[in-house]
Amino acid sequence: MIVKNICCIGAGYVGGPTMAIIAQKNPNLVVNVVDINKERINQWNSSDLSKLPIYEPGLDKVISETRGKNLFFSTDIDKHIDKSEMIFISVNTPTKTYGDGKGMAADLKYVELSARKIAKVAKTDKIVVEKSTLPVKTAAAIKNILDETGSGVRFEILSNPEFLAEGTAMRDLEVPDRVLIGGNESSSGKKAIKALVDIYLSWVPKDNILTTNLWSSELSKLVANAFLAQRISSINSISELCEKTGADVEEVAKAIGMDSRIGNKFLQTSVGFGGSCFQKDILNLVYIARSIGLKKVADYWNQVIIINNHQRKRFAKRILTSLYNTVSGKKIAFLGWAFKKNTNDTRESASIYVADLLLDEMANIDIYDPKVSSDKIYRDLNLLASRTENENKTLLKVSQNAYDACENAHAIAILTEWDEFKTIDWNRIYNNMNKPAFIFDGRNILEKKQVEKIGFIYKGIGKS
Repeated sequence: MIVKNICCIGAGYVGGPTMAIIAQKNPNLVVNVVDINKERINQWNSSDLSKLPIYEPGLDKVISETRGKNLFFSTDIDKHIDKSEMIFISVNTPTKTYGDGKGMAADLKYVELSARKIAKVAKTDKIVVEKSTLPVKTAAAIKNILDETGSGVRFEILSNPEFLAEGTAMRDLEVPDRVLIGGNESSSGKKAIKALVDIYLSWVPKDNILTTNLWSSELSKLVANAFLAQRISSINSISELCEKTGADVEEVAKAIGMDSRIGNKFLQTSVGFGGSCFQKDILNLVYIARSIGLKKVADYWNQVIIINNHQRKRFAKRILTSLYNTVSGKKIAFLGWAFKKNTNDTRESASIYVADLLLDEMANIDIYDPKVSSDKIYRDLNLLASRTENENKTLLKVSQNAYDACENAHAIAILTEWDEFKTIDWNRIYNNMNKPAFIFDGRNILEKKQVEKIGFIYKGIGKS
């Protein structure tokens, strides 16, 4: 099959950037990104590139080069499904909040709805590509829906999981460690794989493109995220031990990271991992293991989540105990709300949970994040349903800069490792705070001796 038109269902953190790069590297292809969310599509089409729905360094440049040429954003889903030879499914697959598998299994309702829409609309043969992170054997379910509800159209299903790190997604897309494509080993399956491989070959070296069967591809994505999250939870568990023994976790991490068998990546301790993938994918892995009777395997991976949740609670508890076991009526400044720097994504951000715990203690919290809106911050808290919306707005305020957020604060909690937090005038901030003035560095981005010289009481992760 010759692919001239691509349709991507889902204009989110994966679909938007991925299709932008595919369009940039393949000017001969027409790429349409479709979504039912009209507001989001309007943001993608905005002439003001600062209003794109997603913040990723370098994304605005690629969009400016491709949008309106061979990259388009639309709510006309039926039209672009019909005219495309290849369709990517890049919709959200959150953890289920109801029924069997609640709290662990992936909710595939949006994937199923996409498959049913494709089956209903398609009049010609299609290659359907799983881009969303999905459980093993989802391709079989998609294939069944397409074959049983379609009108004699032939579909080939491919798995092409994304391995993007938010904040560096554009670099990850331009220079990927690997591109993974899983498909059937039939003659038509191999042709479909080749069609997708050819698209990536326009900029990715052939040696970096790995082809597998469908099931290996689907499972590889879950396992990759599980291994990365495991390293974070491992070093975070050691950070607590360091605080109790007088060791410095950064020195420990450097020492073990120099072992070539271990390596130094993902050994930066923190208040905990967040984002849309790590927790969701591990819980999905736990659910799969339990559902097929592998209890010990499930328990092993579930411990990664337990440590991460413990780290968030421990950080909040440390603030409480350091401030003489009460934060009621005291102002705590939060620097950062996004789950990591260089993104406006707040899904599963540690900030949400630390704030929730401190608000339970009636703390007054003032937040500054350079890329996250106040509306998003309040929505994140309201979703936890720990308090009413009015209670959250009474106790929590959002500021437009770090200085306003920290003014008259009793303590500062650094929750996101934004570069600007390293260069702000800490003397000015100290002079405008209540004394004693505490810094709880949840990302270990500041030099302990430098801020203590100013007068701060510094509490880093894994530092006594």
